[in-house]
Amino acid sequence: MEFDWSVVWQALPELFKGARLTVLIALAGLAGGLLIGIGAGLMRAYGNAALNSVAFLYIEIIRGTPIIVQVMFIYFALPLMADIRINPLMAAIVSIVFNAGAYIAEIVRGSFLSIHKGLKEAGLALGLPLWKVLVYVIGPLAFRRMIPALGNQFIVSLKDTSLFIVIGVGELTRQGQEIMAANFRAVEIWSAVAVFYLVMTGTLTLVLRITEKRMPIL
Repeated sequence: MEFDWSVVWQALPELFKGARLTVLIALAGLAGGLLIGIGAGLMRAYGNAALNSVAFLYIEIIRGTPIIVQVMFIYFALPLMADIRINPLMAAIVSIVFNAGAYIAEIVRGSFLSIHKGLKEAGLALGLPLWKVLVYVIGPLAFRRMIPALGNQFIVSLKDTSLFIVIGVGELTRQGQEIMAANFRAVEIWSAVAVFYLVMTGTLTLVLRITEKRMPIL
């Protein structure tokens, strides 16, 4: 079978459209996931017994179930349970937020607890409140150590967007499937889709490597 480049060229507008939606879902989901992950991670590291238990339960439930089950629960089961209708795009973003948040929480917890406790004790001894010690003393050091693990999680979450094809979200994989169903050129279309994902993950990897070089891991 001969590879027909004209098929790829004709498909580019729709593939770019799907790629834009993929990036949108990933960015929105990871932004929310960072907020939840930082909060849950600090609850696990420094919270009281109640906060620690809540964060632990959330993390274990999310990490113990596949993201495809989570998004189908949000999209199909939640409306039946709570009479809440969620459109496919919102269901995709919410699932990425909670899924990424659970994994980021463990990254945050491990990074903060890896900083020598003497720094925390010194900050408290100087009269600083705990939140200032975490933000200004421990936080910058912990963030440097988080970068490689966060980068890996960002890439995983970006690729996980392809699973939202099951609820009809028009992201990159869905666009590829629809184009292929119309022209039956599987080799050209899925090759192009793979290149799009490689470009996106490669760009993210490059940005993270530059960040690591500017912020040496301690």
